[in-house]
Order: sequence, then C-alpha cells, then structure tokens
Amino acid sequence: MTYNTAYPTPQRADTGAARDGILFLSIIVTGLLAGVFADWSNTIMPGLGDLDDRTFVLAFQSLDDAINNPLFLGAFTVAPLLIALCAVLRWRTGRRAMLWWILGGLLSYVVVALITFGVHLPLNEDIGAVGRPENAAAAAAARDQLDEAAWTTWNTVRALAATLSFGCLVLAFGLRNQSRPLSSR
Repeated sequence: MTYNTAYPTPQRADTGAARDGILFLSIIVTGLLAGVFADWSNTIMPGLGDLDDRTFVLAFQSLDDAINNPLFLGAFTVAPLLIALCAVLRWRTGRRAMLWWILGGLLSYVVVALITFGVHLPLNEDIGAVGRPENAAAAAAARDQLDEAAWTTWNTVRALAATLSFGCLVLAFGLRNQSRPLSSR
C-alpha cells in the first residue's frame, strides 16, 4: 500500500504563544486589581478616616460609585476566567509543572471574590442606601454601620490574596519554558 505524500497530514498549530499570552494578560489584570485593593487599604481609607462623619459618608459613597465602572468591573470579572483558562490550557498540554502555581493563583483569586461578595458589597450597599445624611447623628450612624476597621482589615486581606494570586501567576510564567511533559518524569 502506498500513501500519497503530496498532501501532508495537517499538523496541529502550536498554541504556546497563545497560552503564554493569556497567562501574561491574567498577570497584568490580577496585578492591577491587587494594586487597587492595596491602595484602598493604604491610602484611601486612612485619608477618609481623617474626615468628619458627613464628609466621610459622602466621599465613600462617591468613591464606591466611581469604582463601579466598566474597566474595574471588567477586570474583576475577567481575571478568574483568564486564570481558569490558563489552568485548562496548561492541563491539556501534559506540561504541568506550572499548573500548581496557576491553580494557586486561581484559589487566591477565589478568596478575593469571596471577600468582595461576602464582606465589601454588603457594607458598601448599606452605606450607599443611607443617601445623603441630613444631620450629624445620621452621618455618624452611617459611618458606624460601615465599620471602617473591619472594612479595611478585610480589604487588606483581599489585597494580600490578590497579590498572592499575582505572585503565583508570575512564578508560573517564569516556569513556562521549564515545564516537561508529565510522562517524562
């Protein structure tokens, strides 16, 4: 039996550059988010802490409204999707040395999301529902309801989790050329 070699068997395209690009993009997005969260704990909340109650409430509401924009919400939403895609793509290659770092990045980002949805969104919605405080007592009550210390502590944990996610992804990126197929181990 002879084979016609005029038409070579199509080879599957190497998607290494695409995998690396997706991982690189996940690093950028996760790093930006880590910076945003760290900024809130280290700069914004301490700065707001120096304000009187009414100004604090109004400024916090304004900042919360401003951060709910397409860029931040898009980055917050796409980050775990990119990281999960990186894990799937790395799993499918059989080169798994960096998979554990990617999974560490994904798990760390899950912590970010849990803190956001479990702590910050409810507190932010509560202070937003107050509206414009009409008097000093209403402003003080709204500020107490937010519980600045708890908000900032949890935000610091969120910033650390986002930074850990970023670090895991950076380490995974550094290992991308050192990964060997699982069968060769």
